[in-house]
Amino acid sequence: MGNYIVSARKYRPTSFDKVVGQENLTQTLKNAITSGKLAHAFLFCGPRGTGKTSIMAALVGALQHLQQRIVLLAPTGRAAKVLSGYAHVPAYTIHKYIYRARSKSAPSLEDATLQFKGERQAFSLRDNLHKNTLFIVDEASMISGLRDNPMFGSGMLLEDLVRYVYSGEGCSMLLLGDNAQLPPVGSIQSPALNIDYMSGYQLDIHSHTLTQVARQASDSSILDNATRLRPFALGEQAMRKKCEEAMWDILSIEKDVCTVSGAELLEALEEAYQEVGEEETILLTRTNKRTNIYNQGIRTRILWREDEISSGDRLMVCKNNYFWTEKYDDLPFLANGDLLEVVRLRNEREMYGYHFVDAQLRSLDYDWEIDTVIWLDTMHSDTPEANQKMQKDLFNKIAEDYPELQNNRKKLTEAIYQSSYYNALQIRMAYAITGHKSQGGQWARVFIDPYKGGEQNITPSADEQKEFFRWLYTAITRATEKVYFIKNN
Repeated sequence: MGNYIVSARKYRPTSFDKVVGQENLTQTLKNAITSGKLAHAFLFCGPRGTGKTSIMAALVGALQHLQQRIVLLAPTGRAAKVLSGYAHVPAYTIHKYIYRARSKSAPSLEDATLQFKGERQAFSLRDNLHKNTLFIVDEASMISGLRDNPMFGSGMLLEDLVRYVYSGEGCSMLLLGDNAQLPPVGSIQSPALNIDYMSGYQLDIHSHTLTQVARQASDSSILDNATRLRPFALGEQAMRKKCEEAMWDILSIEKDVCTVSGAELLEALEEAYQEVGEEETILLTRTNKRTNIYNQGIRTRILWREDEISSGDRLMVCKNNYFWTEKYDDLPFLANGDLLEVVRLRNEREMYGYHFVDAQLRSLDYDWEIDTVIWLDTMHSDTPEANQKMQKDLFNKIAEDYPELQNNRKKLTEAIYQSSYYNALQIRMAYAITGHKSQGGQWARVFIDPYKGGEQNITPSADEQKEFFRWLYTAITRATEKVYFIKNN
C-alpha cells in the first residue's frame, strides 16, 4: 500500500510529441519556446481530461531539454505535491515561495483589529531574483483576488503573485485551472482564470480554453460524469427540482462510478483502505458537521481507535498558525488545510477549562515533522465561528494570569500572543473533509456525500443550484481511480 501509485501519475507525457490532442496549443508553445519569445502570461483553462496536466508536463520536459528556467507553484501543499508528481520536478506553495518572514517576533495568530492597522504583517514579499524564468502555477482557480489575509504582503495573494513574478527580469507566468471548480471563498469567480481580470494587470496574455478530450481519458466514467455536471456548474443549464434529486438525473452510474448505501459504506471504505491505503482514500462532505460524524465513525468502527486522538491519526489544520514554525527556517507557517499525521502524543492536560496535548506531527505532503501543542476541543466544533468564540474565551482566561498588565492592553496582548496555549494548533480529523478543503488534491478512491441535511423541499435558486453543482463537480474531479456516491437511506 505504501508504494501504491495512481496510474494517471505514471504515464504523463514528457515531450510535446507524446501529448494526445491539442495540436494547435502545443505548436504555439513549441514556437514560443524555440523562438525565445514567451508571452507575459499564458492562461490555460479547461475541464478534466482535456490535457492541461499533460501539456504542463510536456512543457516542463521541453524547457528542461532547452535548459530554460522554470518554477512550479500551487496554492496548497497538497496541490504542490500532486503537481510535482506529474511534472517530476519539485513544486512549492505560492506562500512559501514568494513571501519571507519579517521577523521572528511576528505575532502568532490573526487579530483582525491589529492586522488591518498594519501592525500584524508577519510576511513580506520577497525580491524576485530570477531571470528569464517561467512560473507555472497549477490549480489557479483557488487563488484569491480579495484582500483576505493581511499577514502576507498586501493581503491579496493574486496581486502579490503578479507583482513578484514580473519584478524579475524577463519572467513570465503560466496559469492552469478549471473555472467550473469552486472559486475562492468569498468570490463568485476565479479571478486568476478570468482574462478580463488578469488583463487589468497590463499583461500580454495568451489565453486558450481546452475543450478536446484526450483519447486516453475518453472511456473514463469519472470524466464522463464530470462532463455531464460541468454545464450545471457553470450555470449554463439548470433543473427545476431539488439539487440532491436533480443530480441523479444527470449522473451515469457505471464502471468506476458507483453508489453505496449507508449500510455498505464502512465495508467499502475498509476495502479502499486495504487496496490503496488511507492516504489515497478520502470522503467528501458539504458541511463540517457531517464531516465530524463520518470521522468519528471511521475511527471507531474501521480503525478501532477509542482514544480521542491517537498515533497514526490523520489531521487537517483548520486555522493558519505561525507560532510553531518560528524555529524552522524552511517552514513559514502551518496553513489552513494542511494534512498531517500524528507521530507521537504525550502530556494530555486540562488548562483554562480546555484540553491540550503535546504532539509530534508529520506532513503528509512534504518531508518534515514538527512539535506542537494541539487544542483538542477544536476537533469537535462544526463551524469556524465556534472556534472563534472559544479563542476569545481562552484569550480572556489567559489574561487573568497577568494582573500586573491589565492597565496596559498592548503589553497584555503581546504576552498572550506568546502563550503556547493561545497558539495551540486547531485541527480536525481528516478521513473525511469538506469539498472546499479537497481542492488541489487528488485521491485514488473518493467517497462523496452530496447531502447537507435539513434542507427544505423547495426548488433552489439559480445561484444555489450553481453552487451545489460546482461543489459536486469539484468533488468528483478529485478522484483518479474510482468514485462512490453515498445514497441517502
